[in-house]
Amino acid sequence: MPDTPAAATPRARVRVPLRFQDGYSVDAELVTFHGLTDGQEHVAVVLGEPAPGATPLVRLHSECLTGDVFGSARCDCGPQLREAVERIAGTGGVLLYLRQEGRGIGLYNKLDAYALQDQGLDTYEANAALGLPEDGRDYTAAAQMLRALGITSLDLLSNNPDKADQLRGLGIDVQDRVPTGVFTTPHNVRYLRAKVLQTQHTLPLADLTGLSGLTGLNVG
Repeated sequence: MPDTPAAATPRARVRVPLRFQDGYSVDAELVTFHGLTDGQEHVAVVLGEPAPGATPLVRLHSECLTGDVFGSARCDCGPQLREAVERIAGTGGVLLYLRQEGRGIGLYNKLDAYALQDQGLDTYEANAALGLPEDGRDYTAAAQMLRALGITSLDLLSNNPDKADQLRGLGIDVQDRVPTGVFTTPHNVRYLRAKVLQTQHTLPLADLTGLSGLTGLNVG
């Protein structure tokens, strides 16, 4: 039987109009929580309204200061966040914004890993060289947040099979894993290829060769 994490409860709910640099806007409800197992200030972004009986679309989005805020081209986090908000708003669901910078290693360690990547290591090798896990994320708090929102069955917007596996192990019914788009820049193709080869992300390897401009190619 899967482990069931301790219950969390909603702490506060507030309506926030979201505005993105490309002009897209949507109203969201931000929810905070009591009782999250890791003590972090994770936030649920509730978007749209699922049709009666429809399965909500959910994304677990790990915080990325460099990508989400500063628009770093070394990862695809910012474009994934932007895409996820619009896709979830269109069908109804939730984006969980999780305080897991650098796949759980923190901002300073992530920047140290970037320096090693500049010397030729890939993203996973760089973490290992620093004595850190390749991916230190745990999604117990995410499962708590979903249950607190009354969500125990969902479609997961993610290329990462580990997210679905962990949620299922925590008793959440992941009915389908829906891939995100592919967002390449000249600076992140090697990073994206490493995710495919090392952790089996569902990104089409053949498409990760374009080195000009930012593209958003939907993966079927």
